[in-house]
Amino acid sequence: MHEQSQNAPFVTTCWSVVLAAAGSDTTAAQDALSHLCKTYWYPLYAFVRRRGFSPHDAQDLTQEFFSKLLKGHWVAQADRRRGRFRSFLLSAMKHFLANEWHKANAIKRGAHLDLISMDDHDAEARFQLEPGTQVNSDALYDRGWALTLLRDVLARLEQEYSAEGKAAWMETMRPALTAGRDAISYSEMACKLNTSENALRVAVHRLRQRYRQLIRVEVASTVASPEEVDEEMRYLFEVLAGT
Repeated sequence: MHEQSQNAPFVTTCWSVVLAAAGSDTTAAQDALSHLCKTYWYPLYAFVRRRGFSPHDAQDLTQEFFSKLLKGHWVAQADRRRGRFRSFLLSAMKHFLANEWHKANAIKRGAHLDLISMDDHDAEARFQLEPGTQVNSDALYDRGWALTLLRDVLARLEQEYSAEGKAAWMETMRPALTAGRDAISYSEMACKLNTSENALRVAVHRLRQRYRQLIRVEVASTVASPEEVDEEMRYLFEVLAGT
């Protein structure tokens, strides 16, 4: 299992690739930046919405922001001493809203959907489920980042299990990823999958291991050095604990 782990050398360094080629138009840097941006469409959309913009304006602004980011040389301004993509992107969006929102607001809706694809209806539906106004826009952004990262990891797990013909196993074991050990009914899951309880326990253990591994890979892709991974992992779980 886990053929996609062969891609780890690229994934774990994609923000480093972008930083190393800051200000350039190399294919590797652009591909890496595009990969990162796809994960952050919704967190930034939610941030803009919480700043008081309408759904349509937030969609336009977020698309235009990414258009400028992907076409311009903003990455050259990133602080390598604090090299988290999450922090860089939020700072860049704040600057964009403060200085260029009136220009972006004139862009026709949907003009840049070819750069970063996101279902507008899905984004707004997710936003309506967010906490009330007691959560500030920065905290909402971090929450969106954490939940989107986990959603992407789950999607990757599903792809891996489906590729092995084990989609039913993934569907049945999914609750075990978040439930406490005492809350898992191994016997019930084993019965559904027509396997032994011992075999099911081994499968759940492997699923959890792979889940943690993929989370780490995704987090690693958004920091500038291996030393920052553990700190960013801790912050991720702090954010999730508060959701």
